[in-house]
Amino acid sequence: MSVDASEIDRRRRNVVGLTLRKWLFVVLQLVASTASLASEAVVGIATVVDGDTIEIHGTRIRLHGVDAPESAQLCRRPDGVSWRCGQQAALALQEHLGRRTVTCVRRDTDRYGRVVGQCTVGGADLNAWLVANGWAVAYRRYATDYVDEEQEARRAGIGIWSGAFVMPWDWRRGERLETEAAAAASADGCRIKGNINRRGERIYHVPGGRYYDRTRVDESQGERWFCSEAEARAAGWRRSLQ
Repeated sequence: MSVDASEIDRRRRNVVGLTLRKWLFVVLQLVASTASLASEAVVGIATVVDGDTIEIHGTRIRLHGVDAPESAQLCRRPDGVSWRCGQQAALALQEHLGRRTVTCVRRDTDRYGRVVGQCTVGGADLNAWLVANGWAVAYRRYATDYVDEEQEARRAGIGIWSGAFVMPWDWRRGERLETEAAAAASADGCRIKGNINRRGERIYHVPGGRYYDRTRVDESQGERWFCSEAEARAAGWRRSLQ
């Protein structure tokens, strides 16, 4: 069956029309997608919740790729003195932000329903600032964006890298520095230190004893705290001779 020239031309125009409509649809979809992404940005003055969480206009934002010490967490300086590193991380973040405008772009949503965001202040990456200044570590479980900043802070020995600390994710699982365990024990009134010496002898030290202050309790090695001498003796420990 033959088709005249006018019919061929009509069919060609229909094909061109369909193609243009398809391209227009794609372009509109891209524009809508871009607008959607733009709407994911949260902008405003931030309130600090803790070392890696802020709030802007009622929206709580967990900073992407970083993990800061928990608010109650302690770190230990080289001289053995404990300090509230979690609290200090939050204070450092608040001081850095001040009343400046923060812009956060959503990267994800966590299991608590919080926005997981990449934030900037003054055009600089806020997440990177925290890690580079030793107030947080790279949260490698979810991202490796800030590993370089962590390594720099560690080499410089700044922030939490100035002494000993437990990684925040391990702290949340219950791991503690010896000094934290001691503080908890003291708060409970259980201040007798059960120590295992080099010969494997189980010896307990009471407050005021000669070696009490220098004795460290390492619960991972089987050492422990006691609330009374009777409890220590019943567990098979003997009192220090000095």
